[in-house]
Amino acid sequence: MTARFSPASLCSAALLGALAMAPGAATAAAPAPGTPAPAFTLNDTAGRAVNLADHRGKFVVLEWTNPECPFVQKHYVSKNMQTLQKEAGGKDVVWLAINSTNEDHGEYKTPAQMNAWMKDKQAAPKAVLLDGTSATGRAYAAKTTPHMFVIDPAGKIVYNGAIDDKRSANPADTRTANNYVRAALTEALAGKPVTVASTTPYGCSVKY
Repeated sequence: MTARFSPASLCSAALLGALAMAPGAATAAAPAPGTPAPAFTLNDTAGRAVNLADHRGKFVVLEWTNPECPFVQKHYVSKNMQTLQKEAGGKDVVWLAINSTNEDHGEYKTPAQMNAWMKDKQAAPKAVLLDGTSATGRAYAAKTTPHMFVIDPAGKIVYNGAIDDKRSANPADTRTANNYVRAALTEALAGKPVTVASTTPYGCSVKY
C-alpha cells in the first residue's frame, strides 16, 4: 500500500504545487526491478566522464537531486542523505547523485554550483553528475527529486522509488521513517531478494 502524502507544517500551497503530479514531467514507466539499468555516461562536477558500466561488479545507488527542491533539502538538512551515502560508501557501494534539471531551466545548476552545494552539505556521494540535456533522467523516467534506484553488481535494478515512507518535506520525519533504500541495500548486500523492490517516489518534479 502506498502511503498518502501528509504535508509538514512548513509546506505552503506553493510547495504543494511543486510536487511531481504534472503528467508532462516523465510519463514513461521507470525501469522495473529485475530489468537492466539503462547505460549512461555523464560528466561529474570536475568535468570527468563517469560511465555506469565502469562500476559493473558493484552495487550502485542513483539519487536524483535538485538543491532547489524542499524535499531534497529535507534529506540534507536532516543529514539523512549524507548518512546513507556514508553508510553505502563504507560497504563499497557506489553512490551517484544526478541532477537532471535541464540546462535551459531556471533551476539549472552549473558544475561549480552543484559542487559548492554538496560541499556545504558535507555530502558523500562517489560523484555528483550533471545531466543538463535530461537524457539520462528520461531514460530512467526519473519523476521526482529525490527518486532512488539501487542497481546490483550484474547491472540490474533491484529497487526503484521513494527514499522512505514519510511523504513530507519535514526534516524531522526522517527520524521515524521506514527507509526503503537502506532496507534494499541491507537485503541485497546479504544476498537476499529485496522485499520492497518498488515504491512510488515523492518530491518535486524533475525539471525537464
